[in-house]
Amino acid sequence: MQTYLKNGYIVTMGAEETVYDGGGVLVEGEDIIAVGKIDPQLVKPDAEVIDLQGKYVLPGFVNTHVHTSQQISRGVGDDVDFITWLHKRMWPYESNMTEEDSYVSTLMTSLELIRSGVTSFAEPGGQFVTGMARATKESGLRGKLAKSVMDCGDGLPKIWQRTMEQELEQQVADLEKYHNTAGGRVQVWFGLRTIFNNTDELCIRTKELADKYGVGIHMHVAEAKEEKDYTYARWGCGTVKHLEDLGVLDKNLLAVHTVWLTDEELELFKKREVKVSHNPASAMRVLGFARIPKMLEMGIMPSIGTDGASSSNHMDMVDEMWLTSLIHKGWRLDPTVVPSQDILRMATKWGARALLDDHLYGSLEVGKKADLIVIDPHGPSMMPVNDKIAALVTAMHSANIQSTMCNGQWLMRDRKILTLDEEAILKEACERGAAIYDRAGIVLPDRFPVVKV
Repeated sequence: MQTYLKNGYIVTMGAEETVYDGGGVLVEGEDIIAVGKIDPQLVKPDAEVIDLQGKYVLPGFVNTHVHTSQQISRGVGDDVDFITWLHKRMWPYESNMTEEDSYVSTLMTSLELIRSGVTSFAEPGGQFVTGMARATKESGLRGKLAKSVMDCGDGLPKIWQRTMEQELEQQVADLEKYHNTAGGRVQVWFGLRTIFNNTDELCIRTKELADKYGVGIHMHVAEAKEEKDYTYARWGCGTVKHLEDLGVLDKNLLAVHTVWLTDEELELFKKREVKVSHNPASAMRVLGFARIPKMLEMGIMPSIGTDGASSSNHMDMVDEMWLTSLIHKGWRLDPTVVPSQDILRMATKWGARALLDDHLYGSLEVGKKADLIVIDPHGPSMMPVNDKIAALVTAMHSANIQSTMCNGQWLMRDRKILTLDEEAILKEACERGAAIYDRAGIVLPDRFPVVKV
């Protein structure tokens, strides 16, 4: 079956980054078979023809760091410091989740991802790859799934106190069962939670296994000032330098947050082709400013992630793009840094590169998978559109994303989710979220006097 999108503003993000004004995209099955000026002879008589009437077509966005299991904990971590957030809020909450909770939470995340134009994401680690894999398959999205792996550290909930061998065995079992399922959309990576909770031997063994299976490693790296203080006190260097000393730093490491980096560590990132996920909203809460302008200057090519709902409360890639366009100009006092075209690269082809998949998606090119979004700029928040590229970053809202396609399948058409029962998921997710909150014994402050009537 063919789908022919015509008369659009096609932002390819390909090798030449060509934009076709009045162009088209021809999809057959899972693949893009023509872009730009479409030869009518390629279009079959029974093709579905969609007249875009000038709307945008972009590659689907790639969210390189999203905790799908934290979606139903939204609002649990507001206005507290990093250690309180981790030890008093998230660990109690996540350790009380079941596999079914993780499944429903991932479905809930998928709804927000699809609505904000995401077609591919990387999950840094819940406890149940089984539940995440089932939900990702049903959603129609692409997911790189990992377990939250910890073999040391103070204060870990008893249910998470596992040996290195247990953690590695579980990950290998998950990989051998779920990797490249759902037609290749579901893949499994290895995870390392943080340097606080991962022994040196675990880091080394994880790298060996990732190389053996040809997959990536997803890890929070140089995330918080507390992490920098810890690593310097223990090893006399930062997390990145320590990972280099262990032989872990490499092109299949996806390093997330990367806020507290020295010039030497940035040079190591460049040398080793380490992949970077910038999470601006969660970083602004408590972590600090990642050195994105410097990374761009060096050619490191960062990507964008949303983090978890208990970190930023928004899993909206459009919001993250907009925030990325602002914060670095502000702290650098330079309105020219991190321009809109770089942010689009971060959200599309550099995101695919970070997930080791830029040969498959991330741009609209012949032979790549049909992962794309249709954007309708009509409305008071985005119009008039003068700078057509900058508008996608500085003026667009996720409500402007009209339709989302992944692997040739429409996940959303005209703002209606097609692959999932949205209302049923919302209802169950809220019920499960409240039950976990009660089991975990978390108490949030009353911010104003509450009178029940």
